[in-house]
Amino acid sequence: MARRPRHTSLRGAAIVAAALAITISPVPASAQPAPPASPSVLPPGTGGSGTYIVTLAEKPLATYEGGVAGIAGTKPGRGKKVDVGTANAQRYRSHLTDKHTKVARSVGAKPLRSNSVASNSFVAELTRAQAIKLLVTGGVLSVVPDRLLKTTDDRNSVDFLGLSGRRGVWSKLGGTANAGKGVVVGVIDTGVWPESASFTAPALDATAPTAADPYRPYRQGTATVMHKSDGGTFTGTCQTGEQFAATLCNEKVISARYFGDGWLRRVPAEKRKDYVSPRDAQGHGTHTASTAAGNTAVPVTEQGVNFGEITGVAPGAAIAVYKALWQGIDDDTTGGQTSDIVAAIDQAVADGVDVINYSVGSGSESWPDDPTQLAFLNAAAAGIFVSASAGNSGPDASTMDNTVPWTMTVGASTVAPYPASVELGNGARFNGTSTTVAAAFGPKPLIASRAAKAASADDTEADNCMAGSLDPAKVAGKVVVCLRGVIARPIKSAEVKRAGGVGMVLANPSDQDLSGDLHSVPTVHINSPDTQAVLDYAATAGAQVTLLPTGPTMPYPQVAAFSSRGPSERNPDLLKPDIAAPGVAILAAVAPPGAEGKNFDFYSGTSMAAPHIAGMAALYLAKYPDWSPARVKSAMMTTTFPTKTATGKRTSDVFAQGAGHVDPAKMLNPGLVYDASEQDWLGYLEGLGVRTGSGVEPIQGSDLNYPSIGVGNLFGTRTVTRKVTAVTPGVYHATVDLPGLKAKVSPSTLRFKKAGETKQFTVTMELKTAPAGVPTVGSLTWHGGGTAVRSPIVVTPQSVLAPTELRGTGAAGSVSFEVTPAVKKLPIETYGMVSGPSTPGTVNISDIWGKDFPVTVAKGTKVVEFTARADHPQAEIALIVFRVVNGNLVFHDWTVPANDVHLTFARPEPGLYQMTIITLADLPGTTETPFKVKANLVTGEGGVGKLTVSPKNPKVTPGTPLTVTAKWSAVPAGRHTGYIEYPNGAGTIISVN
Repeated sequence: MARRPRHTSLRGAAIVAAALAITISPVPASAQPAPPASPSVLPPGTGGSGTYIVTLAEKPLATYEGGVAGIAGTKPGRGKKVDVGTANAQRYRSHLTDKHTKVARSVGAKPLRSNSVASNSFVAELTRAQAIKLLVTGGVLSVVPDRLLKTTDDRNSVDFLGLSGRRGVWSKLGGTANAGKGVVVGVIDTGVWPESASFTAPALDATAPTAADPYRPYRQGTATVMHKSDGGTFTGTCQTGEQFAATLCNEKVISARYFGDGWLRRVPAEKRKDYVSPRDAQGHGTHTASTAAGNTAVPVTEQGVNFGEITGVAPGAAIAVYKALWQGIDDDTTGGQTSDIVAAIDQAVADGVDVINYSVGSGSESWPDDPTQLAFLNAAAAGIFVSASAGNSGPDASTMDNTVPWTMTVGASTVAPYPASVELGNGARFNGTSTTVAAAFGPKPLIASRAAKAASADDTEADNCMAGSLDPAKVAGKVVVCLRGVIARPIKSAEVKRAGGVGMVLANPSDQDLSGDLHSVPTVHINSPDTQAVLDYAATAGAQVTLLPTGPTMPYPQVAAFSSRGPSERNPDLLKPDIAAPGVAILAAVAPPGAEGKNFDFYSGTSMAAPHIAGMAALYLAKYPDWSPARVKSAMMTTTFPTKTATGKRTSDVFAQGAGHVDPAKMLNPGLVYDASEQDWLGYLEGLGVRTGSGVEPIQGSDLNYPSIGVGNLFGTRTVTRKVTAVTPGVYHATVDLPGLKAKVSPSTLRFKKAGETKQFTVTMELKTAPAGVPTVGSLTWHGGGTAVRSPIVVTPQSVLAPTELRGTGAAGSVSFEVTPAVKKLPIETYGMVSGPSTPGTVNISDIWGKDFPVTVAKGTKVVEFTARADHPQAEIALIVFRVVNGNLVFHDWTVPANDVHLTFARPEPGLYQMTIITLADLPGTTETPFKVKANLVTGEGGVGKLTVSPKNPKVTPGTPLTVTAKWSAVPAGRHTGYIEYPNGAGTIISVN
């Protein structure tokens, strides 16, 4: 079943974003920007073809329930994992791979790789035209370019979380040896440094486990086998490769594989800086694996400082490594290809992991039907909990990735910092943090890095203490003030040391979080506005400084400034992130080659937060092995506590912390849980307009059975439905708090006689005084069974309910439509009509890239309408629109091929856009398809003809519909665009042709 594009000329206009002035001209091939974001039809690179992941609508093994003649279902039962070793599974796998070959062959391509367990997809080299053909082919769900994705980078987090100690969670689970025992955590990352003390364990042998130790892994030929707490069996292997022998796996790291076909194809050997094996060259994967499930009580001493002991969150769990991210010589070559990541997910599900940690993301929010997200849907449907990092692009709004409902989206919080301070020679003292100042250091001479600039360096390089930017003659024996930014923080202290400096003050140029990195010289990290005072003093004659290991403790946990924020733009009725967990200055194992020889280091990022949640899921599944991922997720989300602001107050910023900060001590006793299954998630996708081919009825995102409640657009009154399942029987009473709205829970009392019983309730929200266009935050709490089951609520009221787009024809005409206000006043403004200049072009089937036309859109534009029409009435062309962001093409929308195609966007982001025109077939007897393109930009000025509405200032009653008539006149021939605007920026596009 083909997935129709989210917004096409057949479905009407899209609402995406806005801008102003227009220039149109062909883009030369040499000016092709970098690959777009998913989903898209533009291949990466600048050659004639690119690598794509083609996902088919038929279900993979993990969720297949039957339907193919002679092949029974392979979907595992509740609490079980998929078994890929049965004859039936092998037959279905062959059925899927045969389909892959057939579909690829239909456009003259062939699969480079096939996935069939968590993802029914194949990888192929395709031209843009081939990709478009597949998009409109029956049975194809999506066609997405193979993108390069990136890792998302109490002082002891396990102590802060209450895991350790006599009354801690580990003790309640039978001690660290049993905390997570019988569970396998799969880590999709940069690999592992197997020699680390965090992974030391007995060697694997061929001796089968005994009844006294049933979960001990063992070798079976070249495979590693482990019988698990859920009754299933994990079967992996220790894949050999560069500097990685099979003997490096043990009873902790029981399996290690690598997936690099896509990356190795893309990155030539001279640009690689990694091992072609599961070995970690960077350190990120080693850090996340040891955080999630590293050994107990591993002693750590680095840079001469004793940091005590560290322990993974689930020290009793086993680790399976899936290396799919790679180290190149620069940022453009470092990361993981989508195709490799999907292959890793597919294998992890086939092997039988229980938990997947995914500390990876893209530069923009992935669509819910992205191949990676779909693979995770099938993994979750097969009983695997997925913890994914939210991203490190905060504190700006709507900067997250991994926002689908079947994964846990994790934001990063602080733990107790290492307090430190900077004392200047004039007596001024500024507080900060440090992990490298164990005793008072100084007084020492102080110099600003710009004042110590090397002759070959510029001011920016010196300010940021970039490699080679400091003059040893000026730096020797001094403490240097370096600004944060541009390069990794530890590289700055390495430059200070190279130049003979003895210490560093790392200063934030603007208000940001503080990080306790391990530096090459004693370092204190301070924040703005203290930075300027330190720089001013450093410029005075005889400036001196003392670095001190003392200072006030900052309130914690706070959500880190870098932690990506909501709301989600792809999932407007879903509150994301889901939860916050420790992710700032987390001490864990690393790979020495990527850490200047260190075995342990402090890393910060949502990458560090996600494995905390993955480890806690392993703790949960060891105790409740038959629980679904959604139940585990619900238990964590409904037992959280609020994070704090910089002043120590409790925060209600749900777009930063989600449901709140994870609380392991309470999560094991959630009282009630919100469960969900594959059917719920497929219905959710259908509700977003994704054709899954499943036959499942669509549901609105607000009605997904989720532990939080989100309504992206509330107009008047809205009722949402939820179901809860009892973990602890009893009588539960509901309380709801939603300022500015009247909220009612029905029934408000639920009685559960036994565990496992499920009951349904509704929450009705009616707009009262809450302002339109502004998210209103509240909560619903069920009290009972000795617990409080809390769900955050976020609702965004809207001022008016009106059509998104209207169509008309002719030089003059009118159209009437219904508008329902939610406010007492409804002034209506009109803009346009507007028509941009027409630019001719030609395209043929051999133009594998098509023809590209840039469009510059400036701030203040109400609407942009991109249009293209083939000159011949029988010819068909397709239109694709991208936005250029930091030199990269980010997909916005596309149309199915037709003679006359157009796409409209209200309130677009300003900047450079690109129109791309392709054709799938030349008309008989022709070698070119002529066409004309234009972009109509509606602003507050200009236009031709006249557009009016009546009434312009109607008398309204909130909630009562009224009829509005739009009239246009004196509009010249050709497509023209206008905009009808209501309060708070809402509006209706009008397109006249």
